Amino acid sequence: GFLSLSFQMNNQVLKMSSTIACGGTSKFMAPLSLPQSFNSFAITQNKKMNKGLVLDYWGFSNTRRNVIIKASSDVVSPSIWENWKPPKSSSTPSFSDILWPSAGAFLAVAILGKLDQLLTPKGLSITVAPLGAVSALLFASPSAPSARKYSMLMAQIGCAAIGVLAFTIFGPGWLAKSASVAACVAYMIYTDSVHPPAVSMPLLFIDGVKLQHLSFWYVLYPGATGCILLCFIQEVVLYMKKNFRF
Repeated sequence: GFLSLSFQMNNQVLKMSSTIACGGTSKFMAPLSLPQSFNSFAITQNKKMNKGLVLDYWGFSNTRRNVIIKASSDVVSPSIWENWKPPKSSSTPSFSDILWPSAGAFLAVAILGKLDQLLTPKGLSITVAPLGAVSALLFASPSAPSARKYSMLMAQIGCAAIGVLAFTIFGPGWLAKSASVAACVAYMIYTDSVHPPAVSMPLLFIDGVKLQHLSFWYVLYPGATGCILLCFIQEVVLYMKKNFRF
C-alpha cells in the first residue's frame, strides 16, 4: 500500500512518502524520500497481533535530536475464535481431488498389509501407526513443508534411531519415552526436517516388544522402507490428480 507520513521538528512540518509491499515476512524495508536534514535513517517493523501492523521509524537529524515516527495500519487482528472455525477455502475441491488421495491411502495400507502377511513368519511388521499418519500427510497435503521427502526421510530415520538409542540407555519406561521425544524435537529443528509423524517412532519401539529385537535395523525397517514405498505411491497419486480430473 501507499504510506504517507508527516511530523513536526523545530516547528517545521516535514513530509515523506513511500510505497510499502506487505507480505508474509516479519520485516519490511521501505525506501522513503527523506528531507535533507536527515543524515541516516533506519526502518524496523514489529507485528503486533492485538493492534494490527505497527511500523517504527527511527532517524537522526543534524541537530542530533532523535525523531520517532510510528504508523499503524488498519489491519484488524483476528478474533480468538478464528482458530476454532474451519478455514475459508477459495474453491470447493473436485471429486477427483478427494478420490485419488483416498485411493492412494487405501493402496498404501493394502500393500503394507500384504507385506505383513508375507513377513509374519519372520517376526517382522511394516504396517505401523506412524506410517498411517505419513500417508494422510503425503496424500492429503503433498505441498506442506512437513510432507517434503527430505523432511520425511530425515525425520523418520533420525527419530527411529533416537528411539532405539533411548531404549538401549534407559530401558522401557517413562524416562526413555520423554527423553526420546525431546531429542526428536531438537533433532528435527536442528536439521530443518519437522515431520510430526516421525516423533511416534521412538514410542512405538519402546512399547513394542515385537520390534525391540530388531535393534538398529528398526531404522531401516519399517522406518525408511515404509516411507520409500509411500513416496512411490504418492507420485502415482499426484500423476492421477494432474492428468485425470473430474
